Amino acid sequence: MTALSSNGRGARRLAALACVALATGALVASGVTGLEPGTARASSHREAPLISGQPQYDNTDVYAFVSPDKPDTTTIVGNFLPFQEPAGGPNFYKFADDAQYDIHIDSDGDAQGDLIYRWTFKDHVKNGNTFLFNTGPVTAIDDPDLNITQTYDIDLLRLKNQHVMHSTKIADDLPVAPSNVGKASMPDYQSLRDQAVKELPGGSTAFAGQADDPFFADLRVFDLLYGANLTEVGNDTLKGYNVNSIALQVPTAYIRQSEKQPIVGIWSTTQRKSASGHWKQVSRLGMPLVNEVVIPVKDKDKFNASHPWNDGDFLQFVTQPELPKLIEGIYKIKAPAEPRNDLVSVFLTGVDKLNKPPHVRPAEALRLNTSIPPSAEPKRLGVLDGDNAGFPNGRRLSDDVLDIALQVVEGELLGTKNDLGDAVNENDQKFSHSFPYVALPTSGSRGPLAKEAAAKDAQGSLLTGGASAASSSDTNTTLVASAVSAGAGVLLVALGLTWWRMRRRNAYSRNPYS
Repeated sequence: MTALSSNGRGARRLAALACVALATGALVASGVTGLEPGTARASSHREAPLISGQPQYDNTDVYAFVSPDKPDTTTIVGNFLPFQEPAGGPNFYKFADDAQYDIHIDSDGDAQGDLIYRWTFKDHVKNGNTFLFNTGPVTAIDDPDLNITQTYDIDLLRLKNQHVMHSTKIADDLPVAPSNVGKASMPDYQSLRDQAVKELPGGSTAFAGQADDPFFADLRVFDLLYGANLTEVGNDTLKGYNVNSIALQVPTAYIRQSEKQPIVGIWSTTQRKSASGHWKQVSRLGMPLVNEVVIPVKDKDKFNASHPWNDGDFLQFVTQPELPKLIEGIYKIKAPAEPRNDLVSVFLTGVDKLNKPPHVRPAEALRLNTSIPPSAEPKRLGVLDGDNAGFPNGRRLSDDVLDIALQVVEGELLGTKNDLGDAVNENDQKFSHSFPYVALPTSGSRGPLAKEAAAKDAQGSLLTGGASAASSSDTNTTLVASAVSAGAGVLLVALGLTWWRMRRRNAYSRNPYS
């Protein structure tokens, strides 16, 4: 038995070598000699251990700004489900149907929500007997060829001391803009986007659907701050990836306390329903980058499950931040003296005479002064560059929050001028001039990381295995190499089988009952 067991291991090793040779031949035949998958790198979108494994519930960013084309309204955008590879079918990207996606509004600065706008989603499948997301070209949001769809409701909850006093359904069964599968499936995606923008009673407008990820940054910053090599900055890590967006434009008078107190605090949460039917908060986000680079690992999941009125628990991480010390250690830029009360004003209370409400309770939230009109020419550094309509007064899609945060954390508000940044100064896609303002999602017709040359080289025919007709000599060389590799594999298989049979016969002759 021992001899046969050893022979079995030897045969399996030879068979494995043969399979490698055959696989090599197949790869060469298809022209694939080296693959570099577009894997997602570390991101502010993966801000805590638990939520990084639940992307449907992960709120990546929140935006709030006075609408540039309707200055009597405020637009709020929440993004979810990060790093969507556009061609990631056949199961494309949808909102969770067992979640509550909430936008909280605090109109008096006490860190408690006075209003909650709540989105809930439903799934619909027309034909469960096909694997297709769409069974033909989709030309309308209600096209019968769109096989898998979602609809959503929006409820407005009015609260007092965190108790719901009144609930109103303000949107019912609205359509979600589908994932942008590609040109063959959705020849005019702009039209589908437009049809998903719905006006609501009372002057509000709503949208839910896929969009280009508006967050732009070189997230290799998490590789120990670029490894002290600033020549490597400038790559927009989020380029070509999509997110799921919810957006709401409401008359500003609906959400502010009064004309005399126009500052609102805004944050979002996601609740997930448990198997027992109870709702549990699994994600929370207001100001960008707080949970990512301020809250330590041991408290990140706690922060996602917490509420703003308890943010005193995390105050020391703002007043004694880790990031400036890391920058000092790697780049020898002296960290500002602590405690960092300047960071408290930016991230927890709002800035005096800009967006700090009276009698404010420190809490992490976007704070927007709705009385400040939109800028005719927005500046990416917002308030740091004299544009008071920008971050940290709310957050516009075009605000360069990573550069702003780096400069502030290094003491810009304390008089220590600096020009720190990641050399990614704008989004790769242009934003719209009207609601919902987010850019159209990248099409699945060509993946986000495909380079122009590679895309041109990939125009071969499906009927010829995708082989390009550009160079017959290259094709012939590839086929010859494939034949040689495949032949070597066949030879290895034959030798392995012959060797194994001989050893088996020898063993049998020694012990015919084994």
